[in-house]
Amino acid sequence: MRESSPKICPVPLEQQPVNEYEALKSAWLYSWGQIDLLGYGKNLTRLALLISFIVSPIASASFSVEKQPIQCGFLIVLGICLLLSLFVLRLMLGWRYVGDRLEAETVTYEESGWYDGQVWRKPLEVQTRDQLILRYQVNPVLQRWQVTFKLLGVTMAIDLLLWAMFRLISA
Repeated sequence: MRESSPKICPVPLEQQPVNEYEALKSAWLYSWGQIDLLGYGKNLTRLALLISFIVSPIASASFSVEKQPIQCGFLIVLGICLLLSLFVLRLMLGWRYVGDRLEAETVTYEESGWYDGQVWRKPLEVQTRDQLILRYQVNPVLQRWQVTFKLLGVTMAIDLLLWAMFRLISA
């Protein structure tokens, strides 16, 4: 393990957790978790509508819209929720990665490539700053993504349950 004085940080700028956080929060898609709730909902709704243009033809190829509109609708909702869940999961994993790097007492980094990994122990001031960023900036975003992911899961479960009930009733 490589120790360093608090003033000298050997970690390349782009691999320092605070800079990874700054890059993540300024990235277009990843920044959605930080905007106000109304804007967040609007962005997810727009994405759901975009996904519906992909899912609808697949659902209508599986079920005739004229003969089985309810089954087609259930499949569209399921497809939208599934693809949105994958999207949210990817964003959650990005925020979790940065959160883990901020939370760690050490920073693993590479000076010039994958073969020369090093470890730098964060000084107390850096650890404190990173913990504050984690607690007040990263964790609220992670919680929002997690709630969204859970709501999508519940929506898919209800959709499947209603679909099964409809099949039993119509059989």
